[in-house]
Amino acid sequence: MALDSITLYHLLKELTPVLVGTRIDKIQQPEKEEVHLLLRSPGKNLRLLLNAGSTSARLHLTEQNKKNPVSPPMFCMILRKHLEGGKIIGISQFGLERIITLTVQNYNERGDLQDYQLILEVMGKHSNLILVDPQTNIILDGIRRYSHLLSRHREVLPGRLYISPPSQHKAEAVSDEQKWMSVILGYPLDRKVCDVLVNLFDGISPELAKELVLRACLELDVLLDNCGQIDLSRLFQAYSFFLLAKQDTAADPCVYYQSGRDKNMPAAFTFIPYVQYEGLKLQKTSYLNDAVDLYYTQRMTSQKNEAKKGSLRKVVQDHFVHISKKDVIYCDTIAKAQKGLEYQKLGELLTANLYTLASGMKEVTVEDYTDPDYKSVTIALDPNLTGINNAQRYYKIYNKAKSTIKKTTPLQETAQEEMNYLQTLALSIDQAEDDIELNEIYQELIDQGYIKKQDRHQMKKKQAAGREQNSISQPHVYLSKNGKTILVGRNNKQNDRMTWREAKPGDLWLHVKNIPGSHVIVPLSEEEEFPDDNTLLDAAALAIYFSQARGSSHVPVDYTHVRQIKKPRGAKPGMVVYEQNWSLLLTPEQDAIERLLATEQPITL
Repeated sequence: MALDSITLYHLLKELTPVLVGTRIDKIQQPEKEEVHLLLRSPGKNLRLLLNAGSTSARLHLTEQNKKNPVSPPMFCMILRKHLEGGKIIGISQFGLERIITLTVQNYNERGDLQDYQLILEVMGKHSNLILVDPQTNIILDGIRRYSHLLSRHREVLPGRLYISPPSQHKAEAVSDEQKWMSVILGYPLDRKVCDVLVNLFDGISPELAKELVLRACLELDVLLDNCGQIDLSRLFQAYSFFLLAKQDTAADPCVYYQSGRDKNMPAAFTFIPYVQYEGLKLQKTSYLNDAVDLYYTQRMTSQKNEAKKGSLRKVVQDHFVHISKKDVIYCDTIAKAQKGLEYQKLGELLTANLYTLASGMKEVTVEDYTDPDYKSVTIALDPNLTGINNAQRYYKIYNKAKSTIKKTTPLQETAQEEMNYLQTLALSIDQAEDDIELNEIYQELIDQGYIKKQDRHQMKKKQAAGREQNSISQPHVYLSKNGKTILVGRNNKQNDRMTWREAKPGDLWLHVKNIPGSHVIVPLSEEEEFPDDNTLLDAAALAIYFSQARGSSHVPVDYTHVRQIKKPRGAKPGMVVYEQNWSLLLTPEQDAIERLLATEQPITL
């Protein structure tokens, strides 16, 4: 979502008393379209982030310290020249437009005190950050430079006159209800009310329009023609609350999260709870700035993790396709060789009937003494060979087929094992929730030789950072219906740690049968041999949920004690064998899964 006008109003209302009077100590430009102002005020240091990205334009205070380029960009150097050491003396919003002006007072090259304006324009793909000399209204520089070749309205180049973005010619706040209704009813009646609000009134974003419509107890797709006097009156009351009485509205900031697998991805942030997001997981913050910072920080982290997941998926998928092709060849070779085994019988029949074979024969019909009914079998012969040589020819074909099967079967079994292993990696990648888990999977790919040496250099710094943090991922921890702890591994390496290092021999171990999935451990006391039935069913449900069988019915789940688990020599991470076990068939109910997921315990490192 974008930072809309009304949210920006409340954000500036919160930030203005904090920022005005601070001095700009340092200026950094860690990204192409992002600037950080490091501010000093009595007793505290602040970091103000200004971003002019097409999908993330915003400003807010943050504690996120990003890595800076070795050589600062030109725009950063211009800002340092004019603004470092200066004092922020004002912050303003242009009406209800998403244009923010920071006024900075600093000494110029002549030693005279002068004002400068740093203007952030939040306008989607046209967003910009521009430094202007307010005395002459001349642009000193812009983070995005462009000429009339890209915009007929204005140029953003040093030395050009600063021109505000083109006006959208929307109606400013209308306080009279009858006048407001006359304005809205002057619009074509066959349009959706949401679209009418966005197109007519200043400061209303699509998100806010939806909220106004819902608070007026209307359907989101309602047409203006279907709204009566009472409907429009309720709509005006909602409009009045958000836009006319905005200065009296106390902020109650919220961050909403997506549902499903992307539960850690923020969906929206609002300055007060919004009706349209009811049902989504909600996290409230003390300040709106914290909500904005949290939203973008977590969203950027999630997006970076998704990009990493995409790279890891490609590595796994490429190897899976390669091994799959080998497996097809092995299976086809074995299938063809299986037919060759039949030639042993033909050779034996010929050997038993050598006395009936004459030179030059093209075929012979003999009785099959291995058949209870002694049926006749016709065998093709090479007329250029003797009877014994024809028999040996069939023995040779048989021996070749037998040798082929003997050599190919282990290769085919190895290919199947590797395909199963790659599927567990793919599952771990899909279920990974943070950078620590992804780094563990990446390291596993290196250890198993799936990532080439030249690729290792690309992740050298990342691996070094991981070693510095000395962090390893922790298993999911859930509580059963009866309050028993259930541990679920997040990836192969963690499955190994959990099963071989952390679990006790008497703990219960669960895994879906013959399907890639996580190891599940139910810790038991020395007096317990098995957990209660509710805990066993809950653990089995989690084993299914964290496997490729998620969403399936009648899934078999094996369970046994940890002491029964063995790891074959040379087996890949996460791979185990066991003989003594019990099994159950289960179709997890969605309510039970949601109940279990809601009990997840915080990770303690």
